[in-house]
Amino acid sequence: MEEKKVDINSIIGFVLIFGILIFMFYQNRPTPEELEAQKAKQEQVDAQTSNNDEVDATITAPAQINLQDSTAVEQYRSSIGAFGYTAPSNASTSLENDLVHLTISNKGGYITEARMKQFHTYDSIPVYLVKDGNASFGLRFSTSDNRVLNTKDLFFEPSLSISGENQVLSLKAKVSASEFLEFRYEIKPSDYLIDFTIRSQGLSRVINGNQPINLEWNLKGIRHSKSVEYENRYTEMMYNFEDGKIDYLSAASDDNETEEDVKWLSFKQHFFTSILATKKNFKTADLESKNLVEEESEAVRFTKDFGVSIPLTLEGGEITENLNWYYGPTDVAVLSKYEEYGLDDTIYFGWGIFGWINRYVFTPFYSFLSSFLPFGIAIVVMTILVRLAMSPVTYKSYLSQAKMKVLKPEITELGEKYKDNAMKKQQETMKLYGKAGVSPMSGCVPALLQMPIFYALFMFFPTSFALRQKPFLWADDLSSYDAIAQLPFSIPFYGDHVSLFPILASIAIFFYMTMTTGQNMPTQPGMPNMKFIMYLMPFMMLFFFNNYASGLSLYYFVSNLITIGIMLVIKNFILDNDKIHAQIQENKKKPKKENKFQKKMREMMEQAEQQKKTGK
Repeated sequence: MEEKKVDINSIIGFVLIFGILIFMFYQNRPTPEELEAQKAKQEQVDAQTSNNDEVDATITAPAQINLQDSTAVEQYRSSIGAFGYTAPSNASTSLENDLVHLTISNKGGYITEARMKQFHTYDSIPVYLVKDGNASFGLRFSTSDNRVLNTKDLFFEPSLSISGENQVLSLKAKVSASEFLEFRYEIKPSDYLIDFTIRSQGLSRVINGNQPINLEWNLKGIRHSKSVEYENRYTEMMYNFEDGKIDYLSAASDDNETEEDVKWLSFKQHFFTSILATKKNFKTADLESKNLVEEESEAVRFTKDFGVSIPLTLEGGEITENLNWYYGPTDVAVLSKYEEYGLDDTIYFGWGIFGWINRYVFTPFYSFLSSFLPFGIAIVVMTILVRLAMSPVTYKSYLSQAKMKVLKPEITELGEKYKDNAMKKQQETMKLYGKAGVSPMSGCVPALLQMPIFYALFMFFPTSFALRQKPFLWADDLSSYDAIAQLPFSIPFYGDHVSLFPILASIAIFFYMTMTTGQNMPTQPGMPNMKFIMYLMPFMMLFFFNNYASGLSLYYFVSNLITIGIMLVIKNFILDNDKIHAQIQENKKKPKKENKFQKKMREMMEQAEQQKKTGK
């Protein structure tokens, strides 16, 4: 057998071939830049394939459906609903100007975020009226095959454009290229009012015209203030109906109402508000408000839960609604610009003449003062001017009290003389008043005249947007309480903090009542103990105003100080008790002519006295 030998030439050949292959592979390998480009291209292809698969799995393009083929239309509608989607997505579109920033979701086509660009909360967070799912909006209706749909569950195709200086966002939920439901938003520069149009085209065959189309709007009021109980007291649903009437749901408890001919609806959150207004009044609206605040707590996020349901009217089988959204401050200077709707009526200035004084006197007067004075000083100046203007009434009141003081010894004498006969005592006391020319009610009349001023100012401070977050002395916000100490516990009806201005106001009102009621008003049978009231009123005020706006407590403190000063001047430099006594004695000598009322009262008392004597 022949032994095989190693073929050197073959080995050399294989080595050369292997070397050539390695050289060719090295020369033709892709550079790092080429590898990165190939990777990006592959990712783009994969993403496009994924999107195409998603669209194909969700819808069939409406343009590919023969709308004359009822079977194809029904198959399409049964697979995706009455409305088609462009591509399922939770994407959103933003509209904004220098005042407000809005985020509108493609799903539902409604506003999912409304942020005030010029305001912050008490803890320096931007003010949001809509955020984190606290609001929803949509149309709920039945389809021609009796299925119920809500537009907040549909996907809209957005289209953003510019019209002059305005931003326009059109969102369409399409059945086909020519059949759709559109939500159109238009925002203007430096304007809180947003144009909002709802319209449909070619949907009469899709929508069941025999069933109502309900516009549904819900919103939970987001907490913005330090005291949630105080904020909640002024958080309420207000509305304009029946040619200008203004009404509101209860701010203290759950409430609901059905109204007709509604022009606008306001979900008012004390210093900010969300409003839906219509060019043509809604025929009816079902309104509901639920209270979400049970106690003062840092954990409370929402104040009220508002809801409204409005049946819309179809015109020719289509929807056409020209509306407006307002997301902004409850500032009368801002809201009064929208005269078309009268949106400044969303601010509750008070009832009747009280509201008139607040709206047309105190609000513009304070705006004038605060335009050149610090806000706290403006309150002090306004208080001084108001008290000076009311000083003639204060003089009349104190003069009446001085007369009663002069007569006090004689009234005490009558009390002792007729201590066993209350009716006779009352009769003789009234005769004394008549002879002296003194009326025990004359001191009450000046107080009644001051009531409109008192109540108007009581409503002014909670509604004055100008006071919001304005500091003065130790108070960091005149629209909220001025805490100087935080308690480790909460006192019922008082709170977990100590406010200083209410303490000062309570002390001032105590000294004022000491000067007037306590020492001058005699106690009559059947009358309340005035000394008890003198002590009770300041104590109640201390509790009541601890959580109120510090601007209001500042007003009462300064007002009572000024009133005390005016009364001291009247007592020491204007009124003379000897002259008053002499005048009363002179009045006793003059014959007193009775009016019909006085005569009737005297006769009734004499008749009662005679019946008592005869035992009848």
